[in-house]
This record gives sequence, C-alpha cells and structure tokens, in this order.
Amino acid sequence: MTGPVLPAVEPNATVRPRIRRLLLWGAAATAFLLAALLIAILVTESVGLTVGLLAAVISTTAIGVVLPVFLWVDRLEAEPARMLWFAFLWGALIATSASLLVNTAAAVAADAVGLDPDVVAGVVSAPVAEELFKGLGLLLIFVVARREFNGVVDGIVYGGVVALGFAYVEDIFYLAQNYQLLGQEGLVATFVLRCLVTPFAHPMFTICTGIGLGLIAHRRTWSRAWVPLLGYAVAVAGHALWNASALSELFLLLFVLVQVPLFVGFVLVVVYARRAEARMMREHLTGYGLNGWFTPAEVAMLVSPSERRRARAWARDRVGPAGSLAMRAFQDEAAELAIARDHLERGDLDHGWVQREQRLLSSVTLHRQAFAGPSASGVGVGQQGA
Repeated sequence: MTGPVLPAVEPNATVRPRIRRLLLWGAAATAFLLAALLIAILVTESVGLTVGLLAAVISTTAIGVVLPVFLWVDRLEAEPARMLWFAFLWGALIATSASLLVNTAAAVAADAVGLDPDVVAGVVSAPVAEELFKGLGLLLIFVVARREFNGVVDGIVYGGVVALGFAYVEDIFYLAQNYQLLGQEGLVATFVLRCLVTPFAHPMFTICTGIGLGLIAHRRTWSRAWVPLLGYAVAVAGHALWNASALSELFLLLFVLVQVPLFVGFVLVVVYARRAEARMMREHLTGYGLNGWFTPAEVAMLVSPSERRRARAWARDRVGPAGSLAMRAFQDEAAELAIARDHLERGDLDHGWVQREQRLLSSVTLHRQAFAGPSASGVGVGQQGA
C-alpha cells in the first residue's frame, strides 16, 4: 500500500532556505505593519483615538463567536497556528486597507457622475474588491504553503479566518462611526446586528473561494482554475445580495427569506465537509491498519475528537506529560499521514508526498513507543512494502 521504503530525507543544511523564509516572513510583517498604520491613522482621524479603541475592544466579541466554530471544524487535522495568524492578519490588515481604498475611490467616482455612492460602493465595488483581496490571501496560502492546504475543509478554515479578520476591522469602523453619529443607541444597535446577529456574514462569502481552492488542492493545474474562479463568483454574488438587502427598506423581510436560508446552507456545507474529512481519514487509516500500522482501536480513536482527548489523558496518566505530548504527536502525524495518502491516491504528482508518507510512518511508530512502551514497536514493522 505504501510503496518502497525510502531513506529519511534530512533537512536542507544550507542557509538559503532559512534566508528565504526570513525574507518571506519579513516582507509579510512589513506589509502588515504598514497596513496597520494606515488603518490606525484612518480610524483616529475619523472618530478619534478613544472611540476607536472602544470599538476595537467591542469588536472582539465577534471573534469569540466565530473563531471557535472554525477551530471546531479544524480539530481532526489542525492547521499550523502561524498560518491561521497569517490568514487573520491578511484579512484584518491587507484585505481591509486595500478594499477601503478601492471602495472609497468607487464612491467618489459614482458621486462625480451622479450615481448613488452608497449603492455603487456597497453593491458593486465592495463585493468585487473585498472578495478579491480576501481571496488573494487564500491564494497566497494555497501557493506558498501548499502542504498546509489539502482540501475543502482547509479552504473553509482559512477562508473563515481571513474573513473573520476582515470583519473584525470593518466592525471597528461601523461601531465607531455609529457611536459618533447616534451615541450609545447607535453603538448598541450596531454591536447587536454585526457582532451577534450576523458575525458569519463575511465568512459565508469567503469560504466559497476557499472551497473552490480546496477542490483542486490535489490537482493543481491551470485547466482547473475555473473552479476557484467559480467559487469567487459565488462569493461576490452572495456578498452583493447581502449588501443590497441591507440597503433595502425590506431588510428584515429579506433577512428572513434570503439570508437565513443562506446561513443554514453555510452550516450544512461546513458540517458535511467536516464529516467527509473524518470519513476520508477513517478510510485511509483503516487501510494502513490492514497493513499493520494501526490497530482498529487506534483508528477509532484517531477519527474521534473526544476519544483523542481521552487518549491524551490516558497517556499522561501512564507516562506523564511526555506521554501526552507523544500521543498528541502520534495523533497529528496520523492525520497528516491520511492526508498524504489521500494526495497520492488522488493522483497528486508531487513526489514529496511519498517521502512525507515514509517519514510520517517512521515517526508514528516512534511516538507510539514513547507512550505505549517498546513492546509496541512491532506495529507496522516490516510492512512498509505492503
């Protein structure tokens, strides 16, 4: 099943990869800082420092509502924290500042030619520009961190986190401006509507682009570029419909008849994608189990978040903190192993997945020994050619 044994591949010992990584993250940090400075200046000049800070604190409520949902979706094969931070900061700083510039220019141009600037900026410019800049962040992760973008669930998670960052900063502007214009009543109304009632609005749109990218994660060819483009088009259409309903006098009616069904559909898609990932992991880990790498009990544990928690507690009680760490590594590596096998069976031509599979098989065995003892070393031994 797993092909011939390959020697362990040592990390590149030259300094060039390290320098490239430093330059890449340095460029990202510089861009984030410049965008943060621009946003801080705009907020301060528009509403003042005190009101801006108040809005920033209140806006964090939506993070507490939305982020746990996407972390729940991501439990079986968790994305690296650094990539989630990158996604959030891209949405909060790069996508927000770029969209703000484009939307402002669109409103000014519309006013100059006698069109309603609110309608043009809200229904035309905002959906196109905002979903474009959020989608560019997803595309950057898709291209640069390709081993961390493995399918639809990853597209949902990264898309949701990028959109969460965008919504966080956008809410700061809305909260601050409405507080300044309408006082406490305006602040409370905006908080309830944007942070409590519709905090998933932006994630609903952007995950469409993420799903499109996730669908081609195993076959990254130009002939499939239409799939994420279609996802982007759906994101723009949904966003435009949402903004148009918000500007309508029939907002409440449209919210019930249109937006609520859209949200229900969003929930169903997220739940289905998560269950599909669990089925994929069970299928591939069972295949490894048939070749001696995992026991049936281990497979059942690895695809159940609650059983994974119990297993870590058991390993901690048996061996101590080191046992819990070894069990967590065993679980994470098993999930990555299923991902690697999925790529290979779907025809991903990147030979690095074969090497990654072999390294993970060796590491899984070593970590099992750490929490189960040397007697567990026989599991999988001699099966690498199966």
